[in-house]
Amino acid sequence: MKPINPHVLTPTMVRIKEAADMTGHERFFRLRLPRPLGHRPGQFVMVSVPGIGEAPISICCGPGDHDRLELLVRSAGSLTMVLQRLETGDQMGIRGPFGTGFDLADFEGRDVLFVAGGLGLAPLRSLIEPLILDRQRFGRITIISGCRTPAEELFGREMRTWARAPGIRVIRLVNDTAHLPWDGEVGLVTAPIAGLDMDPAATLAVLCGPPVMYKFVIMELAARGLAHDRIFIDLERRMRCGIGKCGHCQINHLTCCQDGPVFRLSSVESLPEALA
Repeated sequence: MKPINPHVLTPTMVRIKEAADMTGHERFFRLRLPRPLGHRPGQFVMVSVPGIGEAPISICCGPGDHDRLELLVRSAGSLTMVLQRLETGDQMGIRGPFGTGFDLADFEGRDVLFVAGGLGLAPLRSLIEPLILDRQRFGRITIISGCRTPAEELFGREMRTWARAPGIRVIRLVNDTAHLPWDGEVGLVTAPIAGLDMDPAATLAVLCGPPVMYKFVIMELAARGLAHDRIFIDLERRMRCGIGKCGHCQINHLTCCQDGPVFRLSSVESLPEALA
């Protein structure tokens, strides 16, 4: 997967085609690229604003022969606060794509269970999209997505659309309705797992969310008989260079930006820093 700029340390300035607030803290961007990015699901890019800084942002659209790139940015620091103020027609710098990502061949003919917490649905969307677009290649898809309140839900309208497709089940949860209208369920993302119609020998699970979520979701999946080599996790670390040189995202002997951010659980479960 070639970067849009072969000089991986040099950002390419790209123009914003669409910008819209998704929640009070997250802003959605659709960018127009000079050529297709050529990314895999699960990869990320380094996003920059000249004179302000640079940060890793997960790609949240599926791969394909198109010139668009979609990102969801949460306001969490000086750079992301500036990004939140950008509008259609403005520019930002992009380096990448980086990371291993998901191999679609691993999922062919398999049932797939997605478990997303908080911002985790954004990177998983890059894998959900191609699985939905090419339904005949893949088995049943179950998506469990949770957030704290209805006001914090991501891609809610899309999830309702996904749920109408054949062979797809979507379970939307909040921890608390906060007295707001809500047409999903109330509870934690772990709650539905015990009742799923799931064949552990035919299922792959993909998890992305806050670190505290992984331990409890993995316990529920293990109780259903899902082997650890059938569970993929997306580990978030503070990536700086994207090429495995700076050490900021090191997990024991691995670097998240090069060896990850997508890992099979069986490959990292013995590393003390992976799920800490």
